[in-house]
Amino acid sequence: MKKVSIIIPVYNEEKTIIQILKKINLEKKKIKNFVFEIIVINDNSTDKTKKLLDKEKNLYDKFHTHNKNYGKGEAIKSGLNICTGEYVLFQDADLEYDVNDYSKILFPISTYSADIVMGSRFKGSKVTRCFNFTNLFGNKLITFFFSILYNSTLSDIYCCYLVFKKELIYKNISTLFCKGFAGQAEILSLIVPRAKKIYEVPINYLGRTKEEGKKIRYYHIFSIILIMFINKFRNLFKI
Repeated sequence: MKKVSIIIPVYNEEKTIIQILKKINLEKKKIKNFVFEIIVINDNSTDKTKKLLDKEKNLYDKFHTHNKNYGKGEAIKSGLNICTGEYVLFQDADLEYDVNDYSKILFPISTYSADIVMGSRFKGSKVTRCFNFTNLFGNKLITFFFSILYNSTLSDIYCCYLVFKKELIYKNISTLFCKGFAGQAEILSLIVPRAKKIYEVPINYLGRTKEEGKKIRYYHIFSIILIMFINKFRNLFKI
C-alpha cells in the first residue's frame, strides 16, 4: 500500500472547502492499493472557512493554520513539513478540479512506479471550461520556458493536479522561499531534474473567473518565470 498525502491550501473558500473535502473522502474509498492522508492548510482565511473546518474535523487528518496570509506557496510548504506520505498530491480548495480524476493520476504510480505525475488540461480531457486568451497565453508561455530550461515535455505546468515522490523534495523543503503562486514552479524546477519517470494524464477542468473567486492574475507570470531561471542557476551551481 502506498501512502499519499493530499495537501489542500485554502484561503477564503467558505463556499467550497467542505464540499471538496466530502468529495475527496468519497473518492478515496474507491481507490485500491493506496491510503490517504488529508492535510488542510488554512492561510489565515478571513471568511467562515476556519469555522466550517473546525466543525468538520472528521473530513481531514491534519490541520494547520497560519497567523497571517502568506500565499499558496507558503501553505504548500507548511503541508510538506507535516505530511508523512510516500507521495504528495496537491489539491485546490475550490471545485475547478475533479477528484474523480484521482484514479487516472495515480494509475502511472501503481502501474509504472512513476516519480511524478502531472495533470494536463490540454490532453483530451472529458470536459474543460474554455480559458480566456490571456490565461491560455500565459500558461503556454511559462510552460514553454520551463520546457527549454528543464528539458521537459510537460504540456501544462500550472495544472493543480501534481503528485510526486516526497523524497524528490524532502531535503529541500527548508530552502523553498516562494510564498505565492510561483511556489509550484519552484517545486517543479527542483523535482523534475531529479525524477526518472515522469508521466502526464488528461484531467477535467472547470475553471473559475475572477468574479467567481479565481485568485491567480496575469502579473504572476513574471515571478513564475523568474523563479524558473533562479532555480536553473541554483541547480547548475549546486547552490
